[in-house]
This record gives sequence, C-alpha cells and structure tokens, in this order.
Amino acid sequence: MHRQILIRLILSCSIILLTIRLNAQSYQLHGVYMYTFTRHIQWPDDLSKGDFDILVYGESPMTAEFKKMADLKKVGTRPIKIYPIKTITEIRKCNILFVPANKSEQLGDILAKVGTNSILVVTEQEGAAAKGSGINFITKNGKLAFELNQAALNKQKLKATSELTRLAIVI
Repeated sequence: MHRQILIRLILSCSIILLTIRLNAQSYQLHGVYMYTFTRHIQWPDDLSKGDFDILVYGESPMTAEFKKMADLKKVGTRPIKIYPIKTITEIRKCNILFVPANKSEQLGDILAKVGTNSILVVTEQEGAAAKGSGINFITKNGKLAFELNQAALNKQKLKATSELTRLAIVI
C-alpha cells in the first residue's frame, strides 16, 4: 500500500517537473522569437534611436525571459529595456507591447490606446492577430509558431522583412 502511494507521488512529481521544464523551454523560445522580431521589423526613424523599449502588460512569465534577452542582446547598438506595466493607461511610446493571454480580453481597448502609433503589438491568444495584433504566438502541430497581420503592421507604419514574412503564418 505504501509502495503504491510512493510510486504515485513520484510519478506526480515527475509530471509536474516535466511540465515546468517544458513551459520554461517554451518561454525561452518565445524570447528567441521576440528577439528575431526586433531584427526583422522596421520602425519609423523616430523609433529607431535610443533604447529599444518593450512594455509587458500585466503578469507574465515572459517578463523574466525578456529581461534575460535584454541582458544579453542589443538591437544593433541599442540596449533593450523591459518595462512591466499594470494598466492600459501606462501604455506609452515604445517599440513592442507584449500582451499575454491573460490580458487578451482587453485587446480592443489596448489597440484603441495604441491607435496608429508605431508600436508592434505582440499577443499569445488564439484569434488575436485577426482582432488586430501585429504578431500573435500560436501553437501549430504541437510547435510554437506565429501569425503576422500585415494590415495591422501597415496601420502602425511598421514593415516586416521578407524573411520574417516567410516564417510567419500571414493573415
């Protein structure tokens, strides 16, 4: 009896640890993609100088990954700065605004606040690209992929390179 309980406990712990490890790897891959976006999206000249600012709306495990990326990488010669924000009113001039899945129900209000400012809105909720985000992380065939909404990029006066467009699911 005690042996069965011990085996179940070990199996449960193993599954939990594997899930945590897979999630951490997924977040790392999000960070790699995000850095790729910094190199393959063109911003207007006024957003191509100074720090490369990324706002993260709400709580997200991605914040830690973005901070790791910022510590190790630059966009050209520009340092990457990560700013967590808690409210839509805190959205300001930046290069990228990341909206985690748990805030995607507010996407309409977020996009209204962004307006036509040259901010790349990156989301991670099924259907968010069709609702107006510039790039949306999705899972396709069990792998991380991303959708690119060309009309949203045009509205924000942003341009994606042909290399990025080839990697994306263009909607």
